[in-house]
Amino acid sequence: MAAAVVGASVLTTVRPGLGWLVAALAGTAALGTAAVVRSGTSAPVAVRSEPTEPGTAAGAEPARPGATGAPGRVAQVAWAAATVALVAVGTFRAAGWLFALCVLAAVGTGTLTMTGGRSPLGMLVAATLPPAATVRALPWAVRGVRHNRPAGSGIGFGRILTSLAMSAVLLTLFGLLFSSADAVFANLVGGLLPDIAPAGVIGWLLRLILIGGGLLGGAYLVSRPPDLEGLRPASSRPAHRLEWTLPLVLLDALFAVFVLVQLTVLFGGAGHVLRTAGLTYAQYARGGFWQLLAVTALTLLVIAIAARRAPKATRADRLLVRVLLGTLAALSLVIVASALYRMQVYADAYGATRLRLVVSTVELWLGLLFVLVGVAVVRLRADWLPRLVVGTAVLALLGLAVLNPDRLIAERNVDRYLETGRLDVSYLSGLSADAVPALSRLPEPMRSCALGEIAAELPRDGFFATNLGRERARRVLDTAPVSASVTECLGLQRW
Repeated sequence: MAAAVVGASVLTTVRPGLGWLVAALAGTAALGTAAVVRSGTSAPVAVRSEPTEPGTAAGAEPARPGATGAPGRVAQVAWAAATVALVAVGTFRAAGWLFALCVLAAVGTGTLTMTGGRSPLGMLVAATLPPAATVRALPWAVRGVRHNRPAGSGIGFGRILTSLAMSAVLLTLFGLLFSSADAVFANLVGGLLPDIAPAGVIGWLLRLILIGGGLLGGAYLVSRPPDLEGLRPASSRPAHRLEWTLPLVLLDALFAVFVLVQLTVLFGGAGHVLRTAGLTYAQYARGGFWQLLAVTALTLLVIAIAARRAPKATRADRLLVRVLLGTLAALSLVIVASALYRMQVYADAYGATRLRLVVSTVELWLGLLFVLVGVAVVRLRADWLPRLVVGTAVLALLGLAVLNPDRLIAERNVDRYLETGRLDVSYLSGLSADAVPALSRLPEPMRSCALGEIAAELPRDGFFATNLGRERARRVLDTAPVSASVTECLGLQRW
């Protein structure tokens, strides 16, 4: 309850900032307390192939954490830390699109914190459990309030609510008196307290219900972790050696031919390829990148299916699996490098954008996946791979946040302008406040034209909307304000 009140009070919906981090820490502390209370007192709840509600299966036997897919202590701490780190991006970066991606990822890592799951199917089912758990948690919470009252204490739930109400009245009364007595104290309190206008109160209540419901469902899942191990796919009959060997040999041969061509591109230079194929930079990069991205994803699927169906009974079978799948993974790394090179050529010719940076990050992550797949092929074990796939995706997203993407995009485009004299001022003006320090390197009037829209949408933040990126931008703009007029900027929309 306390964590829900804190989250509803500090969360800012218009401009993310410090409040999101405070809310995430409060929620993590609340669920961590529930996990400590649960330890050694309850058993995982079975989630088998039969349709059952979370926590309703009968006959669940006690098991150590992690034995049934429920997160063990180390995994729980790791996923919880990842969730807090993802939410913390809103405190340090002003890019709204980046924070939206991080919040979506935080929902996934938060679910894994509460439910665990090792197999892909187990993780997918885990994602559906929190809404149902919130509904199931309501009677569970009522029973807990009734049964967990200390014997002979005489303290009931109603008296607790009365005590909280009296505390709120006293704090409000004396807070108003102190605020009227001292202007500095009034400003401090005004920055910390939420909006008490009717619209603000309604918004606060909605946030309280949503956050409280989510935390209640989370506490239920932490206290009664589901058994997701029963959702592993059943073992299938191994294929005949010829059934999977022939397609993979032919696919390896096709990849080898393509890789030889790509080595010409990587070592011979794009100019040679463009002259040979008669293409422009845009046609060369755009015409191949998305296809290579699709090839990369499909190759991972092919390797997953082949690794599952290939026979491994004899030493010869295991050697064949390692050679064919290992070769495919190694050749795929060259294809990943080719796709990245094409995007680099395109960005050098036409400038960096958010989309180009994100897809390059995705391609780097896919390259890392092929390395992990290669390790799994050599070991002929991949039970650890699904969790590591999600973990590396989270690390890739956090790495992108550390790079400060909007500032990196602005830096590359400003450097390109200083070298070539070409600049898309209209696109740069749509970046977030993170880009302000880099855009300030532009000469006037381009500097003011690129920063004008950003400066107009950079109001002062309250305490819980504090954001490092916006604070840095304000310091830069306070030192050197924008000065160009609308007329001057019309002719500079794209250079």
